[in-house]
Amino acid sequence: MLSKKLFVVLLVIVLVFSCLTVYGAPKQKVFGATFHNLNNPFFVALNDGIKKVVESKGDKLISFDPQQDLSRQISGIEDFVSQKVDAIFVAALDWKGIKPALETAKKAKIPVIIVDAPVFDVNLVATTVASDNWNAGVLCAQDMIKRIGTKANIVILAHPTAKSAIDRTEGFKAEIKKYAGLKVVAEQSSNGQLDQAMTVMEDIIQAQPKIDVVMALNDPTAMGAIAALESANRLKGILVYGVDGSPDAKKMIKEGNKLTATASQFPSKIGSMGADAAYQILNGKKVAKNIKVPVELIDKSNISKHKVDQFE
Repeated sequence: MLSKKLFVVLLVIVLVFSCLTVYGAPKQKVFGATFHNLNNPFFVALNDGIKKVVESKGDKLISFDPQQDLSRQISGIEDFVSQKVDAIFVAALDWKGIKPALETAKKAKIPVIIVDAPVFDVNLVATTVASDNWNAGVLCAQDMIKRIGTKANIVILAHPTAKSAIDRTEGFKAEIKKYAGLKVVAEQSSNGQLDQAMTVMEDIIQAQPKIDVVMALNDPTAMGAIAALESANRLKGILVYGVDGSPDAKKMIKEGNKLTATASQFPSKIGSMGADAAYQILNGKKVAKNIKVPVELIDKSNISKHKVDQFE
């Protein structure tokens, strides 16, 4: 009798585990992610922010580095679709040019979560989680005015295909348009790259005998501009602004007067908030179409409050 009862109990246990294996065991979710590149510590921190949330839930993140190549980024997203990932995180290299990849994902009913760099076709994505890039430009302009007044010759180093960079530049320009004495004497693209910014800035220096301010779309661009100005012995007295809050930028602010300030983003937070939004979407919950992450101006006065050796 006892053996019969034991047999029944064991049979029930086997059946329960079989059902869990076949029907009830949670399937591991797989996510894809692609940014501008993974050489930039900003995108490494952003990727890590996503990865930390995903792996804490026992799921998997596959990250693809397009190396600043839009066609590679589009192909990477198409590969994610072919792999039938659960969702895709994208920081678009070209806010309009990325459209074919977004259409492919939409057709496959795979949600796209935009992180950091917004896209033009917002109807093709589930949500956008990004810094308040417009305000980043405004903060730099306001700080500049406090330091130098309302008369200056300004150089803008831009990135016309990345919406995040466009918003920073436009926020800066909207603020300085209030004052006739603040003149943009040169505005050129550096694609957000240090080496390109250095070359572009070298040409601007030769063409412009008087420069008071350089507004760079990100910290690597600011570093390139500083290198060119130093090489030409023109850095002294020029205010240079970046955006990102990178370790190199914060270190430069702490140690000297080469970089005036950086409008700091918080890529780890962008990543974790993007991942949280993805899980909500996959669970059938509604999320806001546009989630803004605040930025903060970092300069000599408050650098001690920040972690200098890493993105925050």
